[in-house]
Amino acid sequence: MDRVERTEATMQELFHQPAVTTEGTDPEFMRILQRFIFGDVCHTGSLDNRIRELVTVTVLATLNTLPQLKAHTQAALNVGCTPIEIREAIYQCAPFIGFPKTLNAIGAMNEAFQAAGIELPLPEQGTVSEENRNERGLQLQAPLYGTEIKDRYTWLPGDFAEFVPRMLTELCFGDYMSRDGMDGKTRELLTVVLLAALGGAEVQVRSHVEGALKAGNSREELVCALVHAGCYMGIPRLFNALNACKELLTRE
Repeated sequence: MDRVERTEATMQELFHQPAVTTEGTDPEFMRILQRFIFGDVCHTGSLDNRIRELVTVTVLATLNTLPQLKAHTQAALNVGCTPIEIREAIYQCAPFIGFPKTLNAIGAMNEAFQAAGIELPLPEQGTVSEENRNERGLQLQAPLYGTEIKDRYTWLPGDFAEFVPRMLTELCFGDYMSRDGMDGKTRELLTVVLLAALGGAEVQVRSHVEGALKAGNSREELVCALVHAGCYMGIPRLFNALNACKELLTRE
């Protein structure tokens, strides 16, 4: 297939509709967009469209581009993502983008679910209690990140030297990474593209690329996910992320 044919095939798979030719108010722009994303990028690299759509949903939630998030929530369903997988991708954005933006993303996601006839609320996926969320968080955090945050913030005054590392352990790992509905490898991959999409978080991108490699992602999969995310977050943030983790991605 040539580029135009690939675009048409991918548009049908994702959105169950044809690619733009002359329709709408800005068909020229839409042809450029669709042929680049769905004719070129979606056909480069090893990730299938199910993982690509989870990457897309994650980036759109991070950027809070809600109309596009609704459309890609339906696209994710169309390529075989479960509602719970989509919800998990968005829920785990909260520690990184904050709760208000995550609530906005959840609202857009739920509108798409309701339009698709999916009954809400979805089944709960939490696995921790108030008593064990710290212990479970440490079990997930330590193999990938050790005591990096605890060691880095010993200088904080008063209770914060203990509270800030514990906050990360209990919220990011205890409350979110421990949840059912998505495997740890995928969660780490999505965290990398989320941080890249934020911009200005290159230190964290590098740390989480290392964690994603330890979780079983290949270097090619990480680059593929970042390049795919670049369609939505822009090329400067893609290049910043690639440059931040070049040493890890070229390590023999």
